[in-house]
Amino acid sequence: MSESVRISEECHEFIAAHTREDETMEETLRRLIGGPHPEEVAGILSSETADAMRRRLEEKEEADVDGKGALRERFQ
Repeated sequence: MSESVRISEECHEFIAAHTREDETMEETLRRLIGGPHPEEVAGILSSETADAMRRRLEEKEEADVDGKGALRERFQ
């Protein structure tokens, strides 16, 4: 299946400028944005493991926000 995505000419030129001879635009986009193809990682984690990882990431994000607030207060 394929989808169309509208992007500006500037964005298209940027992607085209970074496209290697041996890759498609899709491959270039994947390389530029990083990460594996969703089909390559689908089903690797159980729902429980994925939920635990999601919770841990949320906790870390909250801790980072708290830490930044404390740092900001020290400099005021």
